[in-house]
Formats: sequence, structure tokens, C-alpha cells
Amino acid sequence: MPELPLYDTEGQTVGNVDLNDEIFDVEINENVVHEAVTAQLAAKRAGTAKTKTRGQVRGGGRKPWRQKGTGRARHGSIRSPIWVGGGTTFGPQPRSYEKNVPKKVKKLAVKSALSAKVAENSLSVVDEFDFEQPKTKQMVSVLDNFKAADKKVLIVLNVRDNNIYKSASNIPGVKVVTSNQVNVYDVLNSDKVLITKGAINQVEEVLAV
Repeated sequence: MPELPLYDTEGQTVGNVDLNDEIFDVEINENVVHEAVTAQLAAKRAGTAKTKTRGQVRGGGRKPWRQKGTGRARHGSIRSPIWVGGGTTFGPQPRSYEKNVPKKVKKLAVKSALSAKVAENSLSVVDEFDFEQPKTKQMVSVLDNFKAADKKVLIVLNVRDNNIYKSASNIPGVKVVTSNQVNVYDVLNSDKVLITKGAINQVEEVLAV
């Protein structure tokens, strides 16, 4: 069972935390992680691009000229795809890019991502973030204490705290989520994960099922 130091926001050790080895010390499954990340990024795609076919472009109902006798090529509509202003052949249509990933696969991917961060010493457990009011300067000071001021940081809270969200909102590369929002992409996309002790317990409860 891995054991990590428990820090306060000053970066000082105030104890230790035992982590569930079934979540934070699993064998990293790269294939599962890749599948989950690919599905997550695909789900973010809008899929709203659309072009009009010749049947959807306004006009073109009348034959531009008679079939024979003009010396010109025969045409049935000025909205044919070969005409300027005509429809588009095989253009994009609204669609969903979402991919179905089994729940067990998603959970295994998150476990692998968290285990990778623990193995890299890139995950720190913080006792709690206690901000009386939104203050960017205070959040920057906390990041400095963990030598993460110039890095991508994922802060995981056990409950939503608007003071923390607002304090981090103006800092590039810093993202704040609650324990139920932890996902494989955000974990892997961060250089440092700061997670509260309460969030650790909640993550273990969710992923242990």
C-alpha cells in the first residue's frame, strides 16, 4: 500500500496518507488509457459542420437552357455540384463522434493515470484548501510552495469551493475539479496533481466499486 506525505497549503508535511493500492498502485495499461483518452477527445468534437446538397440549395428549379440545339453542354440545374454556387457532393453532415467505452475500462484508465502520477512523484495530497475569499495571489503562492507555478496543475477538491475556482481561474494551465469529475485526460494532461485528503477518500470509494 503506497504511502504519501500529507501537506498543508504552505507545503509543509503534517502527516501521512495511505493510498489504496488497487487504485494508486496498479499496473499501467497503456492500451486502455489510449482508448479512454481517444473517446474523451472525440466526445468533445462538435460534429455540427454541414454543407448543402444540390437539393438543399435555393434556386435551380428550372432547366437553364433547352437540351439540344444550343451548342452548349446539357444541364438540368444551375445548382449542380459542378456549377459555382451549386450544392456540395459528399460534404460533411451533422454527426456524433462519441465512442462507447465500458465503465470498467474508464475506471481502469483513471486508475492507470493516477498510478502513473504517483510513480512519477507528480501527485501531492493536501490536507485542505482554505480560502476565505477568491484571491489569485494566494493561489499562486500555494503553487509556488509545491514548485508548480509554471506547470499545468490539476487541483482536485472533495466539494466545490467557488473561492478556489475563482482564485485559479486567471492562472494559465491550472484546472480545478471535484472528485467526481476526475478523468483520465485531465490527469495525464497535467504536470502536477494536487488532491485534497477528502477527495482521495471519495475517489477511492468511486473507483473501488
